[in-house]
Order: sequence, then C-alpha cells, then structure tokens
Amino acid sequence: MRAAARIRWYGRAGEGQETQVQELYYEDLEPGRVFRGRGRRQVDRDEIKAFAREFDPQPFHLDEAAAEQSLFGGLAASGWHTAAITMQLLVTSEFRIAGGLVGLGVEKLRWPRPTRPGDELRVEVEVLTARESRSRPGYGLVTTKTTTFNQEGAAVQEAVNTMIVPRRETSP
Repeated sequence: MRAAARIRWYGRAGEGQETQVQELYYEDLEPGRVFRGRGRRQVDRDEIKAFAREFDPQPFHLDEAAAEQSLFGGLAASGWHTAAITMQLLVTSEFRIAGGLVGLGVEKLRWPRPTRPGDELRVEVEVLTARESRSRPGYGLVTTKTTTFNQEGAAVQEAVNTMIVPRRETSP
C-alpha cells in the first residue's frame, strides 16, 4: 500500500483562492505521463533586451535594426532567456518534484524557433523513462522531455533531461 502523499500549499490559484499542489515522487512518474503547466508568461521587448545586456549581448537580442538584418529577421530572445523562463514556469507548475527539480544533465536542448516580443509561453513535461538509481537506493532517475510553446502552440524550446527524484517509500 502506498503512503499518503504530502501536500503543500503553493501560491494563489486566482482571486483570493488558494490551491494545493501534490509533491511528486518517483512512483508518480510513469513513462508517458504528461504534465501541463498552468501558468503562462508573456515576454516583452524590454525584458528581452535587459536579459541580453547582462547575459547574451548579441545585436539580434539588443538592437532592433540589427535584428531585422540578422538570420532572425527581427528581435529575438536569447535561447538562454527562453530556458530561464522555462525553468520559472516549471517551478511554479504542478510538476512539483519532492525536494525540488534536481537535474543531472541535459541530453538535448534545441530552439526550433525564436521567442519574440509579445510571445506568451507555457510548458509541458512528458516522462520518457524512469528507473531506480543503482547508486542511491532512495532515488530514481527520470528522463523527461520539456517543451515550451508560444501562444500559437509552436515549440520555441525542447529539452530532454535526466533528474534525480526521491522515492516515496524511503522519503522521511
């Protein structure tokens, strides 16, 4: 028999409503299971430029005239900016791993199309594989595919990564 899952309160669901989000354990992450993020994040021009000034100061992220003449044909967010927004959307989604999202590595990361000013991003996570850890018996290794979509449903980022997830039976 499975132990009862711990429930924690996270933020607000809407106008004064609180929501409960169940922490997920290895046993909850069967291959094929899909988690859809509830939140969305709109990206604006100033945010794209601010991120680029600090972390990726290339002309197509900073200067609209230069961006028009680039491969992108207009201002585009840094892929690393899209990755950071994706992480924020994951951390605030229902894909709440007990103990946090602890990644062991990224096996694939691609940006099939640029994130543009005005794009509204959302995420989906699909569990690809799950196996018990040989070196850490209280944990499992879970490989997921995280896709970040814009408001048109077009993928702007795809990532396949492996994370370490606690097992329910051995967690305190």
